[in-house]
Formats: sequence, C-alpha cells, structure tokens
Amino acid sequence: MGSSLTVRPARVEDVAQMARVHVRGWQETYRGLMPDAVLDDPSFPAARERFWTAALTDERYRANRAAVAERDDKLIGLAMSGPPLDAAAAWARQLYVLYVAAAEHGTGAGPALLQAVIDPGESAALWVADPNPRAQAFYRKHGFVADGTAQVEDGVREIRMVRDVRAPSPVR
Repeated sequence: MGSSLTVRPARVEDVAQMARVHVRGWQETYRGLMPDAVLDDPSFPAARERFWTAALTDERYRANRAAVAERDDKLIGLAMSGPPLDAAAAWARQLYVLYVAAAEHGTGAGPALLQAVIDPGESAALWVADPNPRAQAFYRKHGFVADGTAQVEDGVREIRMVRDVRAPSPVR
C-alpha cells in the first residue's frame, strides 16, 4: 500500500471499472446476507454499468456527487450521494453508494470518498446493511447514528443512520 491514493470525481470513462468495484463490493459485503444467485448473476456487471452510465450522464442525477478512489491507476472504491429521495427529509444529502475493495479497508479510501461526496458540515443519511458491524462502526466514527428506522431492500435488512450537523453561528 505504499503508493498514494487519489480520490477524484467519477467520469463516464470510469463506468466499466466502477461496475466491477460495485459488484465486488456487493459480493464482499452481502455474501451470506442475500442469495448467491443474485450476487453471482452473470448480468449483474452489465446492470451496474447501465446504472453508473445513467448516474453520470442523465439530467435527473445532476445534483448527485460521484467520486472514485484509485491506487496505481486502478479503481479501488467509489461513492455517490445526492439529494434525499424524501422531500421532507431533515438532512441535506443522502449517501447512496460507498464501497471500497476489502483489501483496501483501513487505508483511508473510505473516509476520503465519504468526504468527496458529502461535505463534513452537511447533514446526511444513509442505509447500511444490518448486520454489517464494520460499516456501521465506520459510519459512527464519521458522526452517523442509527435513528431506529429499518427496512428490507433486496432481501437485506438495513438500518438508517443519520448525521445531524448544526451549522455553527457565524462569528461577527
């Protein structure tokens, strides 16, 4: 891990690598939580490529922020945030995607990606698999707390975590 980490905005030419990292992230994170048939579906990478192409080019996602992490010119992580789907949400941003290759956990890629798509001063929310103690601990370290809300998405139980950031009063 001696080479430096680069985090930058995602580009359309990254889509194939982003899809691979996204699929691998699901496989590393959700194996045992969702059926292997879903994780190993041969059409899964192509579906993720379509997703990322739309996320980076479609006008309806213009308010989203997508970033990638690279080491040695190889994509090792990705993240995306956007406006909350619920217009009445009490937070400014929603974290929709954050995956870092398991071999890169603990290298700083996760915090760098999180900061690239959600400003530290922004209130935010996310859904995280439960159980997923490593990810939940990561988000707690970055100011998120479980708010007691749970859902089942793609057969996986998820809990919502929120970060309520109160803007400091301007100094006059």
